[in-house]
Amino acid sequence: MSGNGLSYGEQGGEAAPELAQEAAPTTAPSVSAAFGLFSSDTKKNEDLKQMLESSKDSAKLDAMKRIVGMIAKGKNASELFPAVVKNVASKNIEIKKLVYVYLMRYAEEQQDLALLSISTFQRALKDPNQLIRASALRVLSSIRVPIIVPIMMLAIKEASSDLSPYVRKNAAHAIQKLYSLDPEQKEMLIEVIEKLLKDRSTLVAGSVVMAFEEVCPDRIDLIHKNYRKLCNLLVDVEEWGQVVIIHMLTRYARTQFVSPWKLDGDVAEEYNENNFYESDEEQKEKDQKVKKTYTMDPDHRLLLRNTKPLLQSRNAAVVMAVSQLYWHLAPKSEAGIISKSLVRLLRSNREVQYIVLQNIATMSIQRKGMFEPYLKSFYVRSTDPTMIKTLKLEIMTNLANEANISTLLREFQTYVKSQDKQFAAATIQAIGRCATNITEVTDTCLNGLVCLLSNRDEIVVAESVVVIKKLLQTQPAHHGEIIKHMAKLLDNITVPVARASILWLIGEYCERVPKIAPDVLRKTAKSFTNEDDLVKLQILNLGAKLYLTNSKQTKLLTQYVLNLGKYDQSYDIRDRTRFIRQLIVPNEKSGALSKYAKKIFLAQKPAPLLESPFKDRDHFQLGTLSHTLNSRATGYLELSDWPEVAPDPAVRNVEVPESAKEWTAILNKTKKEKPTEKFYSESEEEEEDSASTRTTETESGSESEKEPKEESSSGESSGSSSSTEGSSDSESEESTAKRTSGAAEESDTEDIKKKEKEISKTRSTCSSSDTESASSEESSSNSKSESDSKSDSDDEKSKNAISTKKEEKTVQDRKAPNKQDVFLLDLDDFYPVTTPVAVPAAAVLSPSLTADLEGLSLSGSSVINVTTQVFVPTKMHEMLHRMTGKGLSAHYQFSRQPCIFGDRMVSVQVTLKNTTDQKIDNIHIGEKKLPPGMRIHEFNPIECLEPEKSVTVSMGIDFCDSTQTASFQLCTKDDHFNVNIQPPVGELLLPVTMSEKDFKKEQGMLTGMNETSATIDVAPQNSTSRVIIERLVKAANLGVVPSGQDKIHRFAAKTVHSGSLMLVTVELKESSTAQLIINTEKTVIGSVLLRELKPVLSQG
Repeated sequence: MSGNGLSYGEQGGEAAPELAQEAAPTTAPSVSAAFGLFSSDTKKNEDLKQMLESSKDSAKLDAMKRIVGMIAKGKNASELFPAVVKNVASKNIEIKKLVYVYLMRYAEEQQDLALLSISTFQRALKDPNQLIRASALRVLSSIRVPIIVPIMMLAIKEASSDLSPYVRKNAAHAIQKLYSLDPEQKEMLIEVIEKLLKDRSTLVAGSVVMAFEEVCPDRIDLIHKNYRKLCNLLVDVEEWGQVVIIHMLTRYARTQFVSPWKLDGDVAEEYNENNFYESDEEQKEKDQKVKKTYTMDPDHRLLLRNTKPLLQSRNAAVVMAVSQLYWHLAPKSEAGIISKSLVRLLRSNREVQYIVLQNIATMSIQRKGMFEPYLKSFYVRSTDPTMIKTLKLEIMTNLANEANISTLLREFQTYVKSQDKQFAAATIQAIGRCATNITEVTDTCLNGLVCLLSNRDEIVVAESVVVIKKLLQTQPAHHGEIIKHMAKLLDNITVPVARASILWLIGEYCERVPKIAPDVLRKTAKSFTNEDDLVKLQILNLGAKLYLTNSKQTKLLTQYVLNLGKYDQSYDIRDRTRFIRQLIVPNEKSGALSKYAKKIFLAQKPAPLLESPFKDRDHFQLGTLSHTLNSRATGYLELSDWPEVAPDPAVRNVEVPESAKEWTAILNKTKKEKPTEKFYSESEEEEEDSASTRTTETESGSESEKEPKEESSSGESSGSSSSTEGSSDSESEESTAKRTSGAAEESDTEDIKKKEKEISKTRSTCSSSDTESASSEESSSNSKSESDSKSDSDDEKSKNAISTKKEEKTVQDRKAPNKQDVFLLDLDDFYPVTTPVAVPAAAVLSPSLTADLEGLSLSGSSVINVTTQVFVPTKMHEMLHRMTGKGLSAHYQFSRQPCIFGDRMVSVQVTLKNTTDQKIDNIHIGEKKLPPGMRIHEFNPIECLEPEKSVTVSMGIDFCDSTQTASFQLCTKDDHFNVNIQPPVGELLLPVTMSEKDFKKEQGMLTGMNETSATIDVAPQNSTSRVIIERLVKAANLGVVPSGQDKIHRFAAKTVHSGSLMLVTVELKESSTAQLIINTEKTVIGSVLLRELKPVLSQG
């Protein structure tokens, strides 16, 4: 044990006091232990100062970690500021980061010391590390000294143009700090805000909108051009940014769009009054009037559509923000969708419940129907705190109607018995409100409240008396017995409000209880001096009313009470006494009012309205602090009223740059010139001259010639078949086999002519990548349809004869394939095996045999075959840098070929290069650190790599359909290096071919949770079919699916590991936008793929 203690003590001076500090509270209480606890702080800080002044980076780093730990625990570390700030210029990046974390915390408190290092902060703004640049800006903006305002302004301007979105985000945060320090900089800051609002990064969007709200919330004109972009970015912005943007867009929409609520009432009346025998023409006229009345602005609809998915957010603030947006902006018929999301939030903690219930309480007053289906969700639980119980009670009262009142009253009966007296009193008030609002249950509620008068609990009885008093005012004539019963309770009730209510009732209806009222006055006169002020005032009122109606019995009593009140300690009581005496007792000084005393005191009082306390809160925006407090909070921005006429929507149109227009024109021009080249053989072209569809085929074919790189890498024969006479026998056999398979697929369609039209349309938009397979399918379908149409043309007969001979020849070839082809290991000519044919996973087949096997495809209900890659990426990813690898460099790329090592593996080609002047021996894969389920098929060890030589090897990795990193060691004879391979999500796919009909069928089965979509702004130069297909197949390993519509492009693939379908649809919309939809069972991969494909089309 002593040895352990010694070795622990040798580790460093800082460990011992830290241990003492942690151990002190747990030891037995003693003077020495207590002294050690308090003295250790000083000693510890001294040790930290010494460590910070040390020449060793490891000691400094350890000290900074402990200091940041102290701050995180809430301890004061401000006295270490001078020692810490010295290390701000440290070359160690880790130390520098922690120093900036410390400075951000204490720069405001130690401004003078921070100013001494301002030159260091300015230098750090140019640091190559984005975290250091951002931290320097944050520290600089935390120094609240007016003298450095110009420096801060310059730093913010530079940071707003930084390449890193994280730095630009911090620039937006700094804008608010600078504005609060010097409001005179507003105009210059607005320029920076305007610049940052144009930023397309989701990281920046929330922060700059927050700066906009703080600095210039009235400058709506800055939002016009960025409105659509903010709507589209909303889903990808971080959660707190979403809240800020949604609140800002709510205010914006209220100024730019007309009210969608005008129509609701009118339409309902119009349809209600619709006569049963009214003619259809009259009905149509009415419908047209309705349509003319209101049409929602597309931008208004865009906002509603893009915020709707956020109702499923895990962040309660986001759900609340979207809910208030729908409440304030959506048509009343659409606002109902928020109710389910708000009810879901009631499962959160009590603070969230409180805010949500407050907002539901306000909503339920105006639109009961929204929350009626969820009534049971508002039932009170025994574990709820009082504030939650009261709010739920409020909502249930708002939702009460003839249909559910009996259920609610049974629920209320239970609540009255609650141990929480405040809640029981609130329940009695709720019963009173239900009795007032629903006349059918008024008597039932009144009888129930009278029964509560015999309750042992004073608070329950007192509240019941107050509520009964209010109910009796509505129909006093029928309830004389209740008034008598309450008069008898006066002796036992001690709560002042209840006693005052009984006295008011007896005084108000004294003529209905002429025998009881004087006796009540007698009893209360005895206890007058001991009563509460509230009760004393009602005793005076009772005396005055009885003096006016029954002066014989009560004259002396009233004078006695007035004399008591004349000398009371409360000036309110004394003033009331003098006023009543002058009014009811006639004398010489009495004025003209004495004649009308009876009318004044016994006038008919209006019945009180039992209203919800949340009735007047709706003038505050829902979800705001002002709404919660029911008073205007500092910084609250009011929602404006809807404009009568919508401002010009053209202000939100974004102009396309001139350079982009010129580029689009050049693209269109080159596309028009392309059809002059020929693609098909002469015999085919002769036959196609008659039909317009053939022209479009030639156009797509000529486009395919423009991409020789893609075609040669994918091993397709379309490049060679483009020449008219140079087709070899094997190529003609292959194309014939494909025609046969195409014809077999087409034979299953119900309407061949319709299919032919769809395919002909597709040719005009389809990319060159699938020209051979798709066009061969089309030509086979054309020949099929022409033969079915019973045409007697000689050309057609000869064509059919030729195709029949070719088919026979193909079948013979299939029976006896060339052995040389089967065993030829040629990776460039490798073709995947089609689904219906069972072939070992490691088998490698030549193109001609693969084509033959494709011809054998069975024509089932849906034909989904793995096809060759459309595009082979040439991008090399660095795996090992030559400096790290001591002269050995390694790069990898994804070949998009089916892996020869396993059908669930992704094929990866690794290029190893020896950059030294000595040979490197025994290069192999060592220890693997893989996530569960991931497998690697290693490449064979390389015995020797000569100087300045390189070698490319293939390996297979089963990524298990995830983008997790495969980590392993690349070893040589002398060293081993840790390397990683991380796949882009697009490389986890294999392209498949299918018909449009099959695509739609599969897509129909992958909806709901299996569908993710987004609206994107398409750059003008990316709106053509060719470019869309080019860009998408370059970004992900997708197969192109024929489409019958010009504006819709479809792509299909399946995941390498599980074989799950991945269906991608790009639907071009108006105003340069497109809907990108992904349907797949693998929702995680689908969402990642969606995120990666969005910038592909939006970027120029």
